[in-house]
Amino acid sequence: MTVDLSRADLKALDASDPLKDFKDRFCLPDGLVYMNGNSLGPLSVDAKARMVQAVSEEWGEQLIKGWNTAGWYDIPGRIGDKIAQIIGANPGETVLCDSTSVNLFKAVSAALSLNSNSKRTKILSEAGNFPTDLYILNGIRQFARGDYQVEIVDRDAVMAAIDAQTAVVVLTHVHYVSGAIFPMEEITRKAHEIGALVVWDLSHSVGAIETNLNAAKADFAVGCGYKHLNGGPGAPAFLFAAERHHSAMQQPLSGWFAHDNPFAFTDEFVPAGNIRRMLTGTTGVLGASAFEASIDLFLEASSSDRYKKREKLSSLFQQLVDSHCGGLGLTLISPAQASMRGAHISYRHEQGYAIMQNLIHRGVIGDFRAPDFMRFGFSPLFMSYENLYDAALILQDILQSRSYEADQFQVVNKVT
Repeated sequence: MTVDLSRADLKALDASDPLKDFKDRFCLPDGLVYMNGNSLGPLSVDAKARMVQAVSEEWGEQLIKGWNTAGWYDIPGRIGDKIAQIIGANPGETVLCDSTSVNLFKAVSAALSLNSNSKRTKILSEAGNFPTDLYILNGIRQFARGDYQVEIVDRDAVMAAIDAQTAVVVLTHVHYVSGAIFPMEEITRKAHEIGALVVWDLSHSVGAIETNLNAAKADFAVGCGYKHLNGGPGAPAFLFAAERHHSAMQQPLSGWFAHDNPFAFTDEFVPAGNIRRMLTGTTGVLGASAFEASIDLFLEASSSDRYKKREKLSSLFQQLVDSHCGGLGLTLISPAQASMRGAHISYRHEQGYAIMQNLIHRGVIGDFRAPDFMRFGFSPLFMSYENLYDAALILQDILQSRSYEADQFQVVNKVT
């Protein structure tokens, strides 16, 4: 039996929350319920201060000396090792660089290079995967000039589709719409049994759910820094490669930062013998500096407290929506158990876009994904339990009053 939750119940949870003091470390407008950290994390006080320092003191005063005096050259590995603590990797297996899409191109290409002597021709992925991942795979297929085919299957058919023809399996660990979680260890084991490799996209996993790449014996993984890690819009991404692959893997975007000795300036490319061979060009220092400050803040919090609160936020919001919005046209499309989904929950409604625009107008910021999905994210460092109550009641009022039918909420923006 579902017990109705009151505002007092949620305030009591906030009072005993071990993470409650972290909210003041973020720059959030008063009265706003921000439920979109799964798409773009907010600015932290630490990142704001770090950006001022990086611009005025480092770039402004040290100029090009900063590559040595401010530690800019070491950024990819230094921040990569911090990310490794969150994704279950060892030091030296992760680098900060480029974008998720570029890193996916490199990681899949590297995985294919390790299987290049076999007659495997299939790159396997899921229908409904994040579109850019599928676009990148198609681009690899085109550049390979027919050497590989991309097979896209339904989610439930992935395991059965891993066969002797499979070279690489490319999957997103937490689905970007439903939040459903793939069994990483089980899928990786199946791929390895038949001689295939696996590349995981952790964009909706990192910082959201407990992830242990080495325990799962993962080969490669990529992910972004601007969602749950609060790195800022367009923040640098990261790339993981298991140490056992470092000496043999090859990637096609072999820029000078991937060279064994970049400042020798030789014509011949000699790849670094470690994770740095997955780099390409010069690090974007300012974006990386903001990201490092945010991830340092993130690492201050107990991982156990973060994951427990995320799951509790998700479960309680679902309970509130059931209680206050039942029968008002919403359909849950995420797994029913909070433990089986990432750090967001999605509902379908035929007027989902307009409803989300109305919610944003009322100070509740979630987001929308075509054709009719509304996503609500749960970020334990800056969200309170009382936020959930406010969001559910505002959603109830919008659905009951049908205020979303107003013309102003029907205008479709360029970015939805």
